[in-house]
Amino acid sequence: MCFGFLGIQFGFALQNSNVSRIFETLGADYNNLAILWVAAPVTGLIVQPIIGYLSDNTWTRFGRRRPYFVLGALLASFALFVMPHSPVLWMAAGMLWIMDASINIAMEPTRAFVGDMLPKHQRGMGYAMQSFFIGVGAVVASALPWVMNNWLGISNTAAAGVIPDSVRFSFYAGGLIFLLAVLWTVYTTKEYSPEQLKAFEAADKAAEGQSYEALPQVVRTASRSYLQGGIWLVIGLVLWALIQGNIERLDKNLLILAGGCAVFGVCLLVAGWLASTGRHSNGFSVVMNDLFAMPTAMKQLAFVQFFSWFPLFAMWTYMTAAVTSHHFGTSDPTSQLYNQGADWVGVLNATYNGTTIFAAMLLPILVKLTNLRMAHMVNLFLGGLGFISFLFITDPDWLVLPMIGVGFAWASILAVPYAILSNSLPAGKMGVFMGIFNYFIVLPQILAASILGFLVTRIFDNQPVYALVVGGCSMLLAGLLVLRVKEPDYQQEPSV
Repeated sequence: MCFGFLGIQFGFALQNSNVSRIFETLGADYNNLAILWVAAPVTGLIVQPIIGYLSDNTWTRFGRRRPYFVLGALLASFALFVMPHSPVLWMAAGMLWIMDASINIAMEPTRAFVGDMLPKHQRGMGYAMQSFFIGVGAVVASALPWVMNNWLGISNTAAAGVIPDSVRFSFYAGGLIFLLAVLWTVYTTKEYSPEQLKAFEAADKAAEGQSYEALPQVVRTASRSYLQGGIWLVIGLVLWALIQGNIERLDKNLLILAGGCAVFGVCLLVAGWLASTGRHSNGFSVVMNDLFAMPTAMKQLAFVQFFSWFPLFAMWTYMTAAVTSHHFGTSDPTSQLYNQGADWVGVLNATYNGTTIFAAMLLPILVKLTNLRMAHMVNLFLGGLGFISFLFITDPDWLVLPMIGVGFAWASILAVPYAILSNSLPAGKMGVFMGIFNYFIVLPQILAASILGFLVTRIFDNQPVYALVVGGCSMLLAGLLVLRVKEPDYQQEPSV
């Protein structure tokens, strides 16, 4: 059931470890990396709720979630083969958009799949098992360019504007493994029908005496949507005008934040118009209504997710620039020293993902000894301190140590919030609420894309390493916010 995530993470790990390198090779500088990367979270913001809603309402002879696994895997594999052949920057940015959309099509139903297929007391273990396979896939995928160069002798340098062969062959391998791993999960699993899922949910409620809250069936009024939509639209337009008028003193990436506020306002206005015409059952209205009808645990987890994922986007976007400039002393993507640093970033990514494998096995034991909240808080603190330490470590070899802390945080982020969340959601809406929960993964990434460029260039004197320090502080805050979350009544099982 979880094996497909090994393939999905091959796509994500190759993307996260190498896309900034590809962008810089094709002429981008680190000041523009965030705005180029914003395509990925925006794609998730749009795609995941749609796929969640569709998969909730799909039932074919091939199942409920599995058709989306296959579609996403086919598209993502195609994108992985094409991406390293991008001749110009705009094509690479476009392929990132396609790749991320495809990965999201496969990934969102896979998370809901665990909630569908496991009873409540096993879901924590299910998501920990997903973390295990994510770690295995990411450790291999992140290290592939380094392995191609150091073990197989494939060149890791190329002429200006050309993607090195070590990166190209890594993407070929990733595309093939992505497809095969997802197909294995599809071939070896079956799904419960909607009727069976309803029966399981009814049995859970009867056994627990309605111990988890029932979700209100809220339909927002048109007037409320119009009012809030108008406010957000005005805020977005005012911010846009202020930023545009002071663009030389500020940073163009801040326009992403202004545009996001305006777009959210337009979405609320559209939801208001649909409500005024009595059209509440379409997918867009359902998602917008459910966004404001989240259960208490989901609302509390939203803040934790927000401040947990902000540093991850900082890491994926700025780690290559931070390590090559702060620890290897160069920003020239054609130099041997830069490419050694970029390869070392792949090894560091492999380190934190390798730690995820070990941490995923320890996590159920830690939860048993404490509880979900305390386990998550400890792991987030380890990750936050790891990010901050990048500023103080000078020898790049020692960067492996903070990445171990990041690996513990990553394993926990991939498992604990979903273990808590899945037990507060009805079976019939597992997909759409998992998709909405993704907003609080995507929104901090959009915020990071908006402000990190400004912070690095205007506040931190063009030193990308400070993006990781800001991210570390954000992760420490997330650890504190975990203490507010309402935890399930049961304890997770400590063994498979």
